[in-house]
Order: sequence, then C-alpha cells, then structure tokens
Amino acid sequence: MINQTTANISWIYPLDTNNPDDISLLGGMIKGFYVIVFAPLSMQPPIVHRNYEGTIGTQYWDIVGNLTPGTTYHAQVKAFTKKGDGKPSVPFIFTVPKEDFRSKDIIHYDEQLSRPYNLTYVDLTSNSVKLLFLFNETNLDHRRQIQKLEVHYEGIQNYVDGLGTTRSTSHHNLAGLISIPPTQGSREWLVTGLVPNTQYTFNLSGTISSPDHASIKIYSRPATIRFSTDYDAPPYVDRPEQDRKNFLKTNSLSSSPQVYLRLHRASTKNGPIDRYYIVVHRIEHISYQQYVPQEGHRECCYTAAVFNESQLPDVFVLGDGKETRDWEPFPGRVYNNSPISHPLKVKLVSWGFNRKKENLTTSSSTIQINLLPKLVSTQSPDTFYNLLWIFGIIVLIFLILLLIIIFILKYSRTKKKPLTPPPECVPFDLTPKVLTMEMQMPILPPTISPASSNEPVELRRTQTSNTYTAINKEVTLTTNHPPIHIEEFSEHLERLKATDNYKFSQEYESIDPGQQFSWENSKLEYNKPKNRYANVIAYDHSRVILHSIDGISGSDYINANYLDGYRKQNAYIATQGPLPNTFADFWRMIWETNSACIVMMTKLEERNRLKCDQYWPSRGTEVYGSIQVTLTDFIELSSYSIRTFTIAWTGHPEKREIRHCQFTAWPDHGILEHATSFLMFVRRVKVLNPSDAGPIIVHCSAGVGRTGCFIVVDALLERLKNEKTIDIYGHVTLLRAQRNYIVQTEEQYIFIYEAINEAIQSGQTEVLARNLLAHLQRLLQPINDSSLTEMELEFKRLANIKAQPSKFLSANNPANKFKNRLVNILPYENTRVCLSPIRGVDGSDYINASYIDGYRFKNGYIATQGPLNETIDDFWRMVWEHNVTIIVMLTKLKEMGREKCVQYWPIDRSTRYGYFIVDPVGAYNMPQYLLSEFKVTDSRDGQSRTVRHFLYTEWPEQGVPKVGEGFIDFIGQVHKTKEGFGQEGPIVVHCSAGAGRTGVFLTLSIVLERIRYEGVVDVFQTVKLLRTQRPALVQTEDQYQFCYRSALEYLGSFDNFVSS
Repeated sequence: MINQTTANISWIYPLDTNNPDDISLLGGMIKGFYVIVFAPLSMQPPIVHRNYEGTIGTQYWDIVGNLTPGTTYHAQVKAFTKKGDGKPSVPFIFTVPKEDFRSKDIIHYDEQLSRPYNLTYVDLTSNSVKLLFLFNETNLDHRRQIQKLEVHYEGIQNYVDGLGTTRSTSHHNLAGLISIPPTQGSREWLVTGLVPNTQYTFNLSGTISSPDHASIKIYSRPATIRFSTDYDAPPYVDRPEQDRKNFLKTNSLSSSPQVYLRLHRASTKNGPIDRYYIVVHRIEHISYQQYVPQEGHRECCYTAAVFNESQLPDVFVLGDGKETRDWEPFPGRVYNNSPISHPLKVKLVSWGFNRKKENLTTSSSTIQINLLPKLVSTQSPDTFYNLLWIFGIIVLIFLILLLIIIFILKYSRTKKKPLTPPPECVPFDLTPKVLTMEMQMPILPPTISPASSNEPVELRRTQTSNTYTAINKEVTLTTNHPPIHIEEFSEHLERLKATDNYKFSQEYESIDPGQQFSWENSKLEYNKPKNRYANVIAYDHSRVILHSIDGISGSDYINANYLDGYRKQNAYIATQGPLPNTFADFWRMIWETNSACIVMMTKLEERNRLKCDQYWPSRGTEVYGSIQVTLTDFIELSSYSIRTFTIAWTGHPEKREIRHCQFTAWPDHGILEHATSFLMFVRRVKVLNPSDAGPIIVHCSAGVGRTGCFIVVDALLERLKNEKTIDIYGHVTLLRAQRNYIVQTEEQYIFIYEAINEAIQSGQTEVLARNLLAHLQRLLQPINDSSLTEMELEFKRLANIKAQPSKFLSANNPANKFKNRLVNILPYENTRVCLSPIRGVDGSDYINASYIDGYRFKNGYIATQGPLNETIDDFWRMVWEHNVTIIVMLTKLKEMGREKCVQYWPIDRSTRYGYFIVDPVGAYNMPQYLLSEFKVTDSRDGQSRTVRHFLYTEWPEQGVPKVGEGFIDFIGQVHKTKEGFGQEGPIVVHCSAGAGRTGVFLTLSIVLERIRYEGVVDVFQTVKLLRTQRPALVQTEDQYQFCYRSALEYLGSFDNFVSS
C-alpha cells in the first residue's frame, strides 16, 4: 500500500520466455501485462490497467488508485502477446487501510522526482535487517529535490498454532521517516522490531512538500525489496500434564512404575520445530539453563526420548523402557526411557534451527512426579523384609502425626478463649506452620487433597493465645466471623444486604484498617519518590526485597508486598502502578521473583487522570535497567487484553516468557454491575500462569483496591475447588496485615461477595474444545434416573439473573412504551443504544436496542427488536448515528400467521425514512440467505454510506434448525463481509423481539471465535454474560442446546470462520 486509496502492485517479469510449462508464453514474446484489481464483495467495477513496458528479468509494478478505504481487494496479473492473453495469476488479496498510514496529508506522485535505487539488505536476523540503497539527486531545481525518504513495510506470517490450526497474521506498520543529509551516494538504515518467520515487503520512496501547498506531499516511484526474517526460538510450550484417564497407573507399586503424561505441541509462529525432547530431572538437581541433549544418564538429569514434530505423541509413557534415536546434529545418540524410582520433574523441550543452522530451544515449565516407595526388590529376601520394616515404620509415624494434627485442629476450633494476634512489627511470615505446601506426598487422585491446616487464613485463625500478646481485637473479630458453608452462602449474602447493606457496613468496618506494622523503608527520603501515593506504603515485614545494587541507596526497595493465597504463602505480589522512575525496579522484581504473569486492573488513564504509566513497549524491544523486554504478541478482547513479552537479562542468553493480562472492563468509577466477565478473566489468568512460576504480580493504580479484589477472588475460587466453605472476612483480614488498605472500599468488599456467590451458583462450565463431545453427552444424560437432564438444569440456572424495574427507566417511560414490541423484552438502561435527542420530543433518544460486547470488540453488536411501523425512522437513525454497515435479520416478516417484523427497507426504488434516503443497489439470492445492498444518504448534508442487509431464510418457524452447519456458515459470511468493509461500527442483529434467535447468533459468534483463539468452550457463561446486557437472550432450551450442537459441528470445520 502507498496510502489509503492507492496501491503499488508489483511482480517479477519472467526470465525465460521459452518455458513451455507457462501457458501465458506459448503465444510468443510477451508484449505487456494486464493488471486487474477488483473487490469481490463490492458492486464496484474492476480496475484494469494495461502496461507495455518492462525489461526481461526485472521487477515490474503498477500504481492503482481510486481504491476505497477499508475494502478488501483481489489483484491479478496476466501477460499478453500479439496472439492473445495468458492465464491470470493466482489472486493476491489485500485490504486497504481505513486510515492513511503515512499521514493525514493529501498524497500525489511525480515520475520525475529522484528516487532511491539498488535497494538491498544485509545482516538479516529474526527481528532486524539493515537496508542498503543508493540515492543521487538529479533535479537542479531545489524546490523539487527530495527532502525525506519514507519506508513502509508489510509482512505476512503463516504458521501452525499449538492446536494444529493453520493461521496467517499480517504485520502492517509504518517504519518511519529518514531525513536525507546533503551528501549523496550510498545509504544504510537499520530496521528493528520485526517479527520472526515473516515474509516482508519494503517500499522506499522519496518525498517532498508541494511548493504551493505545504500540506500536500509528493512522492517518487518506490524501490521495493522482499525477504523473510530468520527463525527464532519456538514460543512457550505448555508443560506436560498427567493423564487423568490413566491416573492410577502412575502409582503402580510394581518394580517399574510408569507415569502417563499428556504432551502439547508448540506453535510454529517463530519458525519450524525440528524435534521435541522429553527431559527428566531429579528434584534436587533442577536446572534452568539452556538445554543440551545428553546421551545416557547423569546424576542430575537425562533425556528420556526424542520425537520429530509430526511424531510427538499425545500421551507419553514415562518409564516404559523404550529407546529412541536422535539424528543430525546428534546422529547415533540413543535415549533410554528408563524405569523411574525417584521423585522427578519432567519438561518438554522444543528444538529448532535458524537459517544459519544454529540451534534454538524453548523449554516448558516442569511437572513434578512423586512416587510411592517400591515394595518389590531384586535384592535378597533379608533386604526385602528390611525395606518392608522401614516402610511400615514410616507409615506408622505418618499416621501418628496425622492424628496429632487432627486433634490440634479440633481443639483449636472448639476453644472458647479468643486468640491473640501477633504483636506490632513481628514479621508475618514467622507464623508457625503445621504443614508446609512443599511436603512430599504420594500422588493422590484429584478429589483427595492434603489437609487444609497449611492454609494461611486458617493458620491465622488457629494461632494460640500465648503465641502473641498484642492486637487482640483483630483475631477476636475474625473468630466472630467464621467461614460460611457454600450451601448457606447465598442466604448469608442476602442477610448482609438487608436494610440497605447495613450488616455489610458493620462487617467491613470491623476489619482492622491496617497500618499497625512498620514501614520504615517507605519513609526513607531516597525511597519516597518511588511511592505513587504518600499514604499507600509497603510494610517492612512483607515487602518485596530486591537485590541491592552496589553504591545505590534504596536499590532494594519497591512499593510491593507479598500476599498469601490459598494453601500457598507469597502466592501474589501486590504493587502500585509503576512510575517512570520505577520501571527498571518493576522488571527486575519480575526477574528476581521468577514471576510469569502480570495482572493489571486499571487503564493507563481514567476520567482524564493518569492511573499508571506505560511500563512496557508498544512494539519491538525496550530496555529497562538491566532487563530487555520484547513484545511478541498482543490480543485485545472486549473486556481484557493479553500481551506476551520475552524478557532477558542484558548480556545473558536465558529468555523468559511473561504474560501481561490487563482487565479493561472495570468502570472508571465504582465497581462492576455483574461479575461474569471478571470471573472469566480471573480463570483465564489461572490458565496462563504456569503452576511452578513465582508469584502473580497484581497492580491497579495504588495496588490496594481492585488489586485486592482480584487476589481475594482468585484465592477463594481455588478454595472452592477443595473445600465447602468460604472465608472472605478472614482472607481480607489476613491480607490487610500484609499490605495496607487491601480491598479499599465497602463497594469492593460487597463485589467480592457477589463474585463468589455467582461462582458458586454457576459452577465450572468451561470445557476444552477437544472434550466438548463428552461434555455434551454428559449434559444430555438424565440425573439420577429422573426425567431432568444436566442441560435442563444448566439452562434453568440462567433464570437466576433478575433485574429490578429501575434497570428499565427509559423503556418504561410512557412516551416510549408503544415503541416496544413485547413488554418483557426491554433494554437495560446502562446498555441501551441512545439516539440523538430531537428538541421538544419526549423520548426521542429511545429505541428498543442494546449494545452487546463481542469476543474481541466492546459494543461489537447491537441487539434489537424487529422494527414496528412507528419505529422505522428511529431504526435508520440508529443505523446512521452509530455507523452501522451490516444488518442481520433472523425472522421472516410473518411466521405462523403473525407479524414478526415490518418491512423497513425498500425493494426497487429509493424511500425516505425521516432524514435518510435509502436506495436499493442490488440483491443476491444465496443458498441460505438473501443479501441486499443499500445506499443510505443523509438528506441534511448529502453524505452517503453503504449498508448490507443479511436476511437468513432457513430458520424454521417453529423450533431450531436440525443441523448447525448452514447457520455457522451464515455467521462466517456476515463477519467476513464486516471485516471486508473495514468500518468500526457495530453489527445490528434482530429477530422479532431481539432475544431468542438474536441471542443464538450472538452466542455462537462469541463461542466460535473463542474456540479459535483459546481452544475452550463455555456456552453457559457466554449466555449469562449476554443476558447481563439484554434480557432473555437465547430464550428457549432448544436454542440453548442448538448452541452446544453447533459448536460441536464447528469443531470439525475450522476453515468456515477464517477471515479472508
């Protein structure tokens, strides 16, 4: 692309005109070329240029103008001779950017301007290249001499992701401007921030400003070059998992126990993967250095197996005694998958090569394997019986200890005497521990968990009164608020909310506000500038202590504290939003604590106030102190964003992958109205954070309010997996003793209760895509021989979402009631689509329509009812004011003899609706839908816009379609057309009431896209989240079950939803 209306189409002129395999050359010497550019989803006629000039063996190009911004085009080239035309080339597909990527200036071209030439490159790596070129100014008129050179590059990256799906990603960015010095001759320029394993096209052209109009730029013919960047180390590969289907086999008491491990592939995003190694470490010899395969066994570690990329098994049996052989550059090496007899840690190493044949490796995190002692030995009978005696003694000691622990717990829980908390300034990590998290235990089935006496909250509750002598108030109040059983939690929540949250206020205010511990380091003069807020400090006893840097006072200080999680000390680090002078400390903390995940609970700015400074690179690499941070991936979803960074200590080869999860749906003021999106975010973070990583880094602005909400909810969700009680009061009390002001407001405290209650009521409904069939079969089974199925119960749970009349203020306004098709399907006040009010007309800003978030885009859809005669003008006003270019209709005008929607569009001639004139441009009958195109013009200023209308014709008047394939294809076509348009407005979706079929369309749009990006399915949470934005979306159980069945059908056909 040259700009938003002009493209430079280039191709290679054939070198051999006698090639008999090329049909285009059989007619003799090539005289020239046709360049054909057309938009398949547009009514625009094709653009055809005829070119006569060219030199055999060189690159050729053609400048094509008058393109429409945001439109997807196909470009083809075909040769012609004196006898006729040849075959056209395979279409090259490109999308014109919506905005001019050079500048907002008008752009013109001048063939007489001097231009760079002999463009080539050297020093090509995986993320950089040095461009070499020549430039000589030939114009004597100084007004026409080149002022700058401008470089634009585009890249396409094709790869296979970890799920085996072929993907294509484009990288389009303006490289920048080069100021030309007075001297002429050779030039060079280093380009950084490129993406590995990507095919790039670089265009280099000269530019001047018009002598008549400074805002007008004039460009020379560009010089073009293409190349592919080198490969880089493979992306992070998920660690092996124990295969739960074969779980008991991992605990075999035979002489050769075997462990069944489920393996995962890495993405080929950074380049091809040559092989995988299964690496086994003795627990006491874990190494984090770069892996080099070793033949045979060493004391610390050994290679159990090697597989090429295509032969990596889904399940690997560790300890089966089989051998595998390596190949170049290690030919002849044999790896023995030996029987195992010690506690082990296992990791998967992906291995590739760059184009210089240098090896590139990435290791997964490790999984720990603990084994029961062997009972069978090949030694003498005496030795065998000695081992039995030893084992018996160990078991006896263990049972005695277990009885003592149970007695202590029971005794401490029944004591009536209040417990006494620790004195001021006593480090909280000196609290006695009954059991440690790292206690070596035999592998047990997932349903059996270790005793909960190592839970930090329980330890705080069960401390004996003679351990400490001060601050008696906190523990007394904690014992007055015992954990709540999950079956009583909802009722308990309602009691607290009674009388305008009076009991909530009492409970929250009784939590000790903190600040009874010392914070001497935060008060030091050289540390004060590192605190974002003067009153939010880091307690000395729980603060994160960095390694000191010689000669720098306070270099061990950062405003951050360790916080305990469920059954895990120091599971989190709560910190403030980094300041520019603490960026280096922040990244150093991540490196030193071996953290792998950052959770950000704020936007950079809220209500025009700076909440956090941007401490990460927007693209490419930035260096913060000694830490080099490279952005490798970024995905923005409707409620959160995920960035992937690679970090390295300057001068050291080790690289680590860091995930940065930013929750963007928290309102600028107050709290979330519903916790559904927040719970989905918390669970996503849990999946992304490796289990053996260091603490999760959590921050908002001050690192106390929203930060506390995330930490408490995350810890309690983990508790829900193992226990039948919830202790919000106890956990907040615990965290207040580790960082001041944690959970800063009563509103946030109530939100935690609401979030946990929703988690209890909804249960865990997310399932891996590959397990969807088994999950669906289970949902369709009757419960305990009753007529009810799990599917029916799951759908009934959605009815728990109830809204008060105050949520529908505008919809219930007497001036608006006649605009509603059904009295029970109304838009919520906080999500309704607002029209521009008309002066003097009450309710003129109202239409029965709701904004709906998509998977990737906030307000990506508008769900609305089928227009009434009284609301047609409002409907087109909404289409215009909210920049709508796609309308999806999921009902016929009449069904079962009843009106479902009025005809709100013209058929054969233009019609005026209020201020807007709608002209029919064309209509196309497709197998499952009717596609109509309209030109909509605002009569007030003459501006026009194209709108496409999709009418789905295959939905039966009763029930749902028998199969989902046609509807899935329809959804894909709608979204492909939307992306082809390139406009940012929402897609309008309606049926009759804007609830049932509309909800199915929205649910599947989100569910299918989530399958593509995450490989998981959660129909229940998707529908629940949709119903927080508009009532009754997905109205019937049949529709709900159709969503499940369609998702299952989609899994067999991934290409239906891939964008062009």
